[in-house]
Amino acid sequence: MAERKDIDLRAAINAISDVVQNRPRPLREMDQIYMKTGDMVLQSEMVAKWADKKRLAFIGDGDAISICVAYLQHRGILDYGPSEIKVFDFDERICRAIERFADKERMETLSSQLYNCLDAFPALGEFDCFYTNPPWGASNDGASVHVFVERGMEAVGNSGEGMIVIADDHELEWPQQVLASTQRFALERGFFIQKMASKMHLYHLDDAPDLRSCNLMLKSLPGLDAPSSSHPITDPDRLEHFYGKDKHIRIRYVREKKRVDYGQAHDDEYHYEVFEGESNV
Repeated sequence: MAERKDIDLRAAINAISDVVQNRPRPLREMDQIYMKTGDMVLQSEMVAKWADKKRLAFIGDGDAISICVAYLQHRGILDYGPSEIKVFDFDERICRAIERFADKERMETLSSQLYNCLDAFPALGEFDCFYTNPPWGASNDGASVHVFVERGMEAVGNSGEGMIVIADDHELEWPQQVLASTQRFALERGFFIQKMASKMHLYHLDDAPDLRSCNLMLKSLPGLDAPSSSHPITDPDRLEHFYGKDKHIRIRYVREKKRVDYGQAHDDEYHYEVFEGESNV
């Protein structure tokens, strides 16, 4: 195996900064909570190494780790990474931000598709591995996590690997309960836990600034049957408290109202107050 080159940390941080500038603002009511930039650098390097030369599906990607992974490889900051990355997300702002960034930088390995995880998955078995950072399931014992993981398993056709980013706090009860229920869910479907990288990431989360997440890595057992079809999820027990206490799913897609340049201030956020005698134009 060829020796991998050392990473230029300054170049990596600057590249991630480009991605953050392009990223739409989070919708807290949809449990979109973004990872902090330093942790995004480390996470992107880890994902690129883990998914090297593989087809990688993102089941949701508010953090924009997909773009980071593709961009670091495209810029030559990393000399490894996935052969293909596709993001499936219900937020049109995220999908279009990905497409615009990929087009601007001529990154042919990166694409997106508008998709809600409650609908049947449209690309059964087309990928080698999946990544998801889902709603963390604090109010539903991880049921929301399981929905995203199930779609990831379908993406790899029950034959591949997955990385789940999930809350990890050794003092709070609910993250431990969700971790346990997610591991049971995986085992019941023929996936075992390869590795857990504990307490890896911090978030821009005002009400719990010290809450961290881990990487839970799964691998399918040999010989599992590939899924022949995918079905919508309608079971009320799986949908209750999906985005938090009493926050049920009612929105299929988040639509982008207009073309937004995320790296610039929006003109509805400010106005100019000029010196006397000067024009506002």
